[in-house]
Amino acid sequence: MTVSTGSFMPYGQLFVISAPSGAGKTSLIAAAVESITDLAVSISHTTRDPRSGEKDGRDYHFVSTSEFQKLIESEALFEHAEVFSNFYGTSRRAVEAQLTSGIDVILEIDWQGAAQVRQIAPEAVSIFILPPTREVLRERLIERNQDDTFIIDARMDEADETINQATHFDYWIINDDFKTTLDQLRSIILSYRQRRARIHSKNPRFLEHLLG
Repeated sequence: MTVSTGSFMPYGQLFVISAPSGAGKTSLIAAAVESITDLAVSISHTTRDPRSGEKDGRDYHFVSTSEFQKLIESEALFEHAEVFSNFYGTSRRAVEAQLTSGIDVILEIDWQGAAQVRQIAPEAVSIFILPPTREVLRERLIERNQDDTFIIDARMDEADETINQATHFDYWIINDDFKTTLDQLRSIILSYRQRRARIHSKNPRFLEHLLG
């Protein structure tokens, strides 16, 4: 896992959301983005093949390994990692542009990426999505019908390591019921918009005007 260094002063809030594969984070993030204004999920670059129904530029930016390597060499990526023999990375320019324009940004990345992002963006809020049980997690992996048994077993092995990293995250949400979990995720995101520092950064003279 590698992260480009450098500092920036975001006006939007950066959220990092991680989970073991099959915990439901992608569906939850999509629903949150649809229901909250000025919230976006960063579209990652990846070298893996598109899955059924995925579209380039909407779900991921699908690139070749050589193209991905050029992004690394040009320091165009905010972070990048290798997961299950495929590379994933986040565009530094896209994230910074959204944050500085006041958009709250979600990074949907693995725990390794989350750890690295915290080093260079300590203001980032990290959220970990947990399954209610390991049995439910396996059932969800089977039901989504994307992987064979060998890959599912590998994902379950990886899930144990991933869940062990949950202690490093600011918030835990147990995805037992989708609507309840979505409400909890929304409440975390929306609460950060009421922080004094956030409101002051957008309107530094608000109290002065209020008091006359």
